[in-house]
Amino acid sequence: MSVPSRDEVTAEVRAWLEENWDADRPLGPWRSLLADSGWGCPSWPKQWYGRGLPVAMDDVVTAEFARVGAVGVPVGGGMGLAAPTILACADDDVKARFLRRIVTGEDTWCQLFSEPTNGSDLAGLMTRADRDGDEWIVNGQKVWNTSAHHADYGMLLARTDWGVPKHKGITYFVLPMHQPGVEVRPLHQMNRHSSFNEVFMTDARIPVSHVVGAPGEGWRVALSTLAHERRFGAMSRPKLNGSGRCVDEARAEAEDYFQVYSWYPQRAGRADLMIEHARQRGVADDPLVRQAITRALSVYRTGQWTAQRAAAARRLGREPGAEGSLGKLGLSNVARAAHIAHTVIAGASGLLNGPDATMDGVVAEILVSTPAQSIAGGTDEIQRNIIGEQVLGLPKEPQVDRDQPFRDVVRGAGGRAQA
Repeated sequence: MSVPSRDEVTAEVRAWLEENWDADRPLGPWRSLLADSGWGCPSWPKQWYGRGLPVAMDDVVTAEFARVGAVGVPVGGGMGLAAPTILACADDDVKARFLRRIVTGEDTWCQLFSEPTNGSDLAGLMTRADRDGDEWIVNGQKVWNTSAHHADYGMLLARTDWGVPKHKGITYFVLPMHQPGVEVRPLHQMNRHSSFNEVFMTDARIPVSHVVGAPGEGWRVALSTLAHERRFGAMSRPKLNGSGRCVDEARAEAEDYFQVYSWYPQRAGRADLMIEHARQRGVADDPLVRQAITRALSVYRTGQWTAQRAAAARRLGREPGAEGSLGKLGLSNVARAAHIAHTVIAGASGLLNGPDATMDGVVAEILVSTPAQSIAGGTDEIQRNIIGEQVLGLPKEPQVDRDQPFRDVVRGAGGRAQA
């Protein structure tokens, strides 16, 4: 089968939009039409609500949608994390059960990986799932779970086999969030936002049909999600131009979603505000200030090259790889450098908050938000390990518990994992 050219794809999607796009159509029916047509996810397989086009054609289709102001698929962890993981790792039954409702936006998702004692050492997780007939019974606690307070489903890692090494006894589940055994509690952050939650599971139930991959193979599936997460971290708002019921409903949907992430630009350091900040403070000619800004902008520009390489790899249809870790580490370096520059510019006044503070308190929010950039989505130390092993070919870091049955691994203050 020949691969269609960019011009052919452009002509086809343009004709389809001319026939079907109606800004006054309700959002739900429009998304249903998108799923059935395949134009919402053009590089997905035809069987699974796509058109089987090369990944490079996604940008062609997106450009045509933007040209006429048409609404695309929903933003969020469903499309960014759950869907690509399910496409890559799940059986057909799981794909049929969940993919369409992700495309239409009927279901929202959250990620349930990290635990209070297991963040960077994710494979050492302690949440357990025990088989009980046609269900799995889950008990444990997760933390740093963005949007868990309104998610319909959670991408859950739980331990199902305690007699094998830690990486081999994990299963990847789809957890129904709206059930009595799941309790979500918001976490209050030092920047006064509450984007994250902790999730407690007490005899929560999961149908056996909600396993992604196979029992005990969850680590392999989790790596797929994590690779997409590092790319998904640079998410952007959809371009929604014009008016009409469909556009207005999509805009409200996006605003509600991104409200949780309103402080993320500050988390990234706001390198874009450094020069304006220096001019407002009247220190733009200070050599120390100029030097700090130059350092931060240099790191920012080099980080953009890594992002461009990742985008080029995606256009070629390659799966996310170690470039995601390079980009993630680069974002941390940018955040720290910009943090330092804003500190040099503002001095002690950068600690003041509120509307009368420097840049209406944005600088203070930057200073207490940037530490999260080096933690969220895998710490800087974890990214360095990945880069060292997968890019530089260095030997793996020694792990004395890699080959032990997990029940024998010493945990915490001299204790052992409980099977």
